[in-house]
Amino acid sequence: MPPPPAAQADLLLSQLTTAEKIAFLHQHQPAVPRLGLAAFVTGCEVLHGVCRAGRATVFPQAVGLGATWDRDLLRRVGEAVSTEVRAFHQDPAGALVANEPQGRAPIVSLNAWGPVVNPLRDPRWGRNEEGYSEDPYATAQLAEAYCRGLRGDDPQVWRTTPVLKHFLAHNLETDRATADITVPERTLHEYELPAFRGPIEAGVVAGVMPAYNLVNGVPNHVHPLLAECLHSWDPDLALCSDQGGPSNLVEREAFYPAHAEAHAAALKAGVDSYTENDEDPAPTVERFTEALAQDLVSESDIDTAVRRLLLLRARTGEFAPDTDPYRMIDADAVVCAAHRELALAAAQASIVLLKNDGVLPLAPGPGGPGGVAVIGHLGSRVLTDWYSGALPYAVSIADGLAGAAPQLGPVIAVDGADTIVLHAETGGRTHAFGPYRHQDWGTSVQCPVPVHTLQDVVSGNYLSLTGPEETEAAAVAGSVDGWFVKELWEFEPAPAADETGSRIIVRSNAETSRRYLQVEPGTGRLLADAESPDQATRFRLEVRISGVDEAVAAADGADHVIVVLGNDPHINGRETIDRDSLALPARQEELLRAVAAAHPGLVLVLVASYPYAIDWAVEHVPAILWTAHGGQELGTAMARSLTGVHNPAGRLPQTWYAATAQLPAPQDYDIIGSQWTYQYSRRDHLFPFGHGLSYTTFAYGDLTARPNRAGEHAAVESVTVRATVTNTGRCPGQEVVQLYSHYADPEAPPTPLRKLQGFSRVTLAPGETRAVTFELAAANLAHYASAQERLVVLPGRYELAVGGSSAVLPAAVTLDLPAAT
Repeated sequence: MPPPPAAQADLLLSQLTTAEKIAFLHQHQPAVPRLGLAAFVTGCEVLHGVCRAGRATVFPQAVGLGATWDRDLLRRVGEAVSTEVRAFHQDPAGALVANEPQGRAPIVSLNAWGPVVNPLRDPRWGRNEEGYSEDPYATAQLAEAYCRGLRGDDPQVWRTTPVLKHFLAHNLETDRATADITVPERTLHEYELPAFRGPIEAGVVAGVMPAYNLVNGVPNHVHPLLAECLHSWDPDLALCSDQGGPSNLVEREAFYPAHAEAHAAALKAGVDSYTENDEDPAPTVERFTEALAQDLVSESDIDTAVRRLLLLRARTGEFAPDTDPYRMIDADAVVCAAHRELALAAAQASIVLLKNDGVLPLAPGPGGPGGVAVIGHLGSRVLTDWYSGALPYAVSIADGLAGAAPQLGPVIAVDGADTIVLHAETGGRTHAFGPYRHQDWGTSVQCPVPVHTLQDVVSGNYLSLTGPEETEAAAVAGSVDGWFVKELWEFEPAPAADETGSRIIVRSNAETSRRYLQVEPGTGRLLADAESPDQATRFRLEVRISGVDEAVAAADGADHVIVVLGNDPHINGRETIDRDSLALPARQEELLRAVAAAHPGLVLVLVASYPYAIDWAVEHVPAILWTAHGGQELGTAMARSLTGVHNPAGRLPQTWYAATAQLPAPQDYDIIGSQWTYQYSRRDHLFPFGHGLSYTTFAYGDLTARPNRAGEHAAVESVTVRATVTNTGRCPGQEVVQLYSHYADPEAPPTPLRKLQGFSRVTLAPGETRAVTFELAAANLAHYASAQERLVVLPGRYELAVGGSSAVLPAAVTLDLPAAT
């Protein structure tokens, strides 16, 4: 048997030179041939599948996985993802790289970056899709399950080494590198920290990534809480910086005057791996060499960091490959049949039935199968996001209905977008561009004017920046994608003096300065290089086909109408871009209302990375479902749910508020004083946290709560809560049984209206009754006491309640906890 990973790390550390150790502090660690050490890189993104490595199984977005409320499912998804990471890592023949559209890095690391455990406090957060829940307990539970799958079951060798993101109070993209977030002590200890602490103390986490922002005046990359919390919970955690985070300490935050000083401070605070300057380690090596020469750090400080990084590698079996139980995983594991089945199961489990006035499940029309109209841009597409892998295949909602529900008749898909042609005159010639399908995606905090996509009707490609310097515009992009999205355009009205109704088209969300479209004289090419509106070509937009009219006509002739609305994860709500509103884009709202007038019995399906304030739809549309972007099996899962083959059982991981105006400012982290999240909010809610309907019904009863003590006069250590749940309907279904607590002393400081303490997803046949038991640790009832500077369990009366959401809790019992003696 080889020595344990810790001993392997210690031995290698003792053999490294100072220069070699400094080189190991960069993300891209060089090989050390004399010790048999291969090159190594921290970081393989695994948010909901293997990212940027090529075709891999794409599971639902993390917020969709959060909507499953299913620990075992999350564990199995983590197991599948880490198995595919292993396959890519152990692919020396390159079988997985052949013909891949995205290609992959030379090294697919076994250091898995994910999951994101920032609680989803603000639904406007651009990265809302990356988290599991607005509740820290649910986030911790699901993250622990996912990490358990990523880690594997071997007692010594980890399948992959998970890294939690992003510590701390990271829930804002606007000016995220300089935003100073004030987090009250109670919010810190009751809301922010538990989501990290749970999975770390469970022993299934190998590292943590600090966030870009500052917390209470101190950048996260040098924050004392890195040591006071993270390294007190697990001294071996490897802390990997976010991309460019250490340099931000000087260049953006101006917290230190020089890089050597900043890097030294980060190292002493606990940051071990420096994700900087892409694959070039030279600046990092130079800064630490200077810091060591100036006594800003000691060699012991460097040793501490390098040992953690060596342990990270040793845990995967790298230094004892003959005993690695995962070494035989190969290319056959990627998108295998079992993973495809799991992707479908996860997509089904994440679907939430928000409203149903008897329209669902769908059945053939009274006159026979008259067909289904699927209306909306997202009805015939499956979209990815910045942290998705390349789809191995894709089943859209229209595809799914056509394949899974032939009894409903033919399926017609209508985009709902206008078909337009752009006309321009230049050099005495008239030019026409298009026809294009024109989508208006609305606004964001970073872009307060609407952004648009133009999709060529013939090729299906999007008008995009192209050419050696990206100064040309042509329909060459197969999708809206990339870190800097090159397929977005803004339409500015020409000066009133033109009196032509023409538009000036500006490239949007560009990395460089704004540029305007112009038609090149002679060639007629579209160039995106005009520097001012005066130089820009004026375009007239001709609407050839009204998308609304086309949708209404399709709806008028169909038995069933499914309107599919939502977001593109690369536009107006993604990393670096926060939403400015909870409302649907105006064009989508217009489409919905027009189709509803023509076919009042429609079904609204929202495919979205975040909640919407859909107050009109809630009042006027009889059936509404929500799913996050569900990956390759989105369409099959939704078709099975619409037709009743699958009974929806997802539950909302976030509160759906009725209006943007109800929300506090995005930087307001005082969830108590500002009444954020379901725990404190008294606002109007369209749908409460935990909400989700079923095609069957459930009843609760026999709720009991038994305190458990180590001795007769000892303090209560835990509470055993037991309830029964019965399927009172006519079809099988799953219920997510949710346990909440409330401290009922009216003289106490503000405490949560409801606080999630347990959940269990159970399957019940019609008429079946099952007992559900929760073991509630008394410590989970604690609140942070500023005077004692710690979490304390207050004596008094607690109400424990169970039900199907935070707002529907039909069974309740009280529990009296005595004061500690």
